[in-house]
Amino acid sequence: MRHYLLSVVQPADGTPPAPEDLAAIMHDVEAFNDELRAAGAWVFAGGLHGPETATVLRPRDGDVLVTDGPYAEGKEYLGGLCLIRAADLDEALAWGRKAALATTLPIEVRPFVDQH
Repeated sequence: MRHYLLSVVQPADGTPPAPEDLAAIMHDVEAFNDELRAAGAWVFAGGLHGPETATVLRPRDGDVLVTDGPYAEGKEYLGGLCLIRAADLDEALAWGRKAALATTLPIEVRPFVDQH
């Protein structure tokens, strides 16, 4: 089994869902997580605060420069993640499809390096 990262892609200019819509989405996300757990594919999942809460640490001249804010500004940002175990990319993509339907957001699926 390989590990795959399912990244939740959040639009930077998106309008948050209405409370009742968000409750339905969170219900679907929890059902997705339960399905992952039941299949033995779940490793870890969590949502992230917005990029404005980020602190960036950059090595510079033997020291580390600390700055507030995101590393890069963009139209989208990492809104959450899910680390899963899957036999192959096809299985990881099947989980990614379910994640996209549960979150109603784009999902990026990426394998970890050097795993067989």
